[in-house]
Amino acid sequence: METTTIKSIPLQATHEALGAKMVPFAGYLMPLKYSSVTEEHKAVRNGVGIFDVSHMGEFFLSGPKALDLIQKVTSNDASKLKIGDAQYSCLPNDQGGIVDDLIVYRTGQEEYLLVVNASNIKKDWNWIKSHNTDQVWMEDVSENAALFAVQGPLATQVLQKITDFDLSTISYYKAAICTIGGVHQVIVSATGYTGSGGFELYVPNQDAVQLWDAVMEAGQAENIQPIGLGARDTLRLEMGYCLYGNDIDDTTSPLEAGLGWITKFTHPFINSEALAAQKKEGITKKLVGFKMIERGIPRHDYALCDEAGAVIGKVTSGGQSPMLEKGIGLGYVQKAFAKVGTEIWVQIRKKRVKGVVVKLPFYKNI
Repeated sequence: METTTIKSIPLQATHEALGAKMVPFAGYLMPLKYSSVTEEHKAVRNGVGIFDVSHMGEFFLSGPKALDLIQKVTSNDASKLKIGDAQYSCLPNDQGGIVDDLIVYRTGQEEYLLVVNASNIKKDWNWIKSHNTDQVWMEDVSENAALFAVQGPLATQVLQKITDFDLSTISYYKAAICTIGGVHQVIVSATGYTGSGGFELYVPNQDAVQLWDAVMEAGQAENIQPIGLGARDTLRLEMGYCLYGNDIDDTTSPLEAGLGWITKFTHPFINSEALAAQKKEGITKKLVGFKMIERGIPRHDYALCDEAGAVIGKVTSGGQSPMLEKGIGLGYVQKAFAKVGTEIWVQIRKKRVKGVVVKLPFYKNI
């Protein structure tokens, strides 16, 4: 019988000392919450919070053929990236689905950093490696790198106290390397998964505790809070951001998932011909956002129905929105039901509860 070893992130003891509820997630023991998901969610929306997302995967690709490999395996056009740019993309498989979604950073003239989902590290590495026909230098630094996300409207104010680098120069989907919290060569980016602004800090494991402590100390006046994976999920859901394994997977097309904007047919990539044909012919199902009109909380895999009760799709992500104080969800529906304003019904146990398709994001930080 095969046993699964749960890995530890560098700050496990720190999180336990902060009272975190630790849970196995993607092969790691991770903080789910410290207080309550709703409290942590609102701390990020209204102030500032820090997430430890050191379970994420990081690959460096470098050399004269690194861009060629990235262009082959990703759907977006990485040739547009200048040094310091980041790009959201996905790894299409050869069956019309998605191996993973990821962020591609250009960190040097011929160097790129790929940040992938924790549950897919080995899968993604093997997939990219299998297409590395030009012997591009690849390094998996996932086990040696920690990653913190400092998010919220007060994030810049907090972090600026512990760096001489002007953080206002790092605009959305940009990155820079600087000294922060006394730690040198930290990759600081502004990609965000919460919709409330902020930065990600990539740091070697040996410097992780020092950087975490520096951020927490700097944020005392702003009442910075540690935030767990529970609030990370509700925050991204309010923004309508896809979660791999829920809203996208090996069977979902990027076009069906509303990711046509990262599917650029300006260059050939894996399965690009089939996806181009799908774009021309049109999709039959589409990922939509919906909010509940009647009282009820949609959950993953609940059926979505039309007025007569016929199943037209299913919920992929759902929950109670802390900011809107109502049920919201993402789900795939037949294309005929995908238009904004269309009423749909969620099958919650033995009852069908009415909702309506809405334009994303659910929450706008005005």
